[in-house]
Amino acid sequence: MRALPAHPENSDTGRALLDPFGRAITYLRVSVTDRCDFRCVYCMSEDMAFLPKRDLLTLEELDRICSTFIAQGVRKLRITGGEPLVRRDILTLFRSLSRHLDAGDLDELTVTTNGSQLARHARDLAACGVRRINVSLDTLDADKFRRITRWGDLTKVLQGIDAAQEAGLRVKINTVALKGVNEEEIETLLEWAHGRGMDLTLIEVMPLGEIDGLRIDQFLPLSLVRARLASRYTLSDLDDRTGGPARYMRVKETGGRLGFITPMTHNFCESCNRVRLTCTGQLFMCLGQEDAADLRAPVRASECDEPLRQAIVDAISRKPKGHDFIIDRRHARPALSRHMSVTGG
Repeated sequence: MRALPAHPENSDTGRALLDPFGRAITYLRVSVTDRCDFRCVYCMSEDMAFLPKRDLLTLEELDRICSTFIAQGVRKLRITGGEPLVRRDILTLFRSLSRHLDAGDLDELTVTTNGSQLARHARDLAACGVRRINVSLDTLDADKFRRITRWGDLTKVLQGIDAAQEAGLRVKINTVALKGVNEEEIETLLEWAHGRGMDLTLIEVMPLGEIDGLRIDQFLPLSLVRARLASRYTLSDLDDRTGGPARYMRVKETGGRLGFITPMTHNFCESCNRVRLTCTGQLFMCLGQEDAADLRAPVRASECDEPLRQAIVDAISRKPKGHDFIIDRRHARPALSRHMSVTGG
């Protein structure tokens, strides 16, 4: 498999990206595809229309944009989708980006995945310098898993997690809390994850994209979940930060870490250090806002990185203070029409 060409780095390496509120942007989440081999009920409609492949950034263009961000102070890259590991030749991008780890310009290269392709990719990811991954998993019940994902195979995901741990990758489990679906299984998931040395992060369902059904019927406030867990376990707040929006607690009885991501009940924007790049080259400065900057145009217009660098600087200057997610109870419509798989999970 051919390697991506090393693109000349931006020479302006000493300047950090600062937003209007003085927050340094050091974390870039990159969606490499909007496609996924699952159709999770809170994320997609069953009959999804995916983007034409010609609209997607090439792997070379993705590498160039990521490298330009790194030259301006980004220290963490997370590769997302859709399901990133279904993109053809995706390991080529990981191998190319690993040069920034080797050079010391990047602290972490990581990935969020549904785990379906992990069994065959885990060792290669580790060889590219990936040290930890997030796996999205909402239940340990095979029948329920198929209902949530519509056609996912839990056995393959569990085999992928096994392969990842065998390859030396640290695994964190991400679980979307769904009212009436998996809320009674959270304790089981917690003890299973911690029993295998994995962190567990619980996530409130987000009002992004049209789905089949109503999100108000799915929404489970994590404040209620936390109160219930506190009646059974000894929970203590931690100051740990991994660059994302989770707040962490230590569970005394299991010794493991438990995270909470609460975009609905507790806005986590005050320390936001991240932006999101879509697979079509749109840069979203905030997950919960529609404002985006087109980075595909400057990449394709010039081989010089300066127009791209300036487009990034201009975009960061528009980063808002925070989002205002609301599940519309009157009209049952999402806060934003785009799906999470387009923006990047």
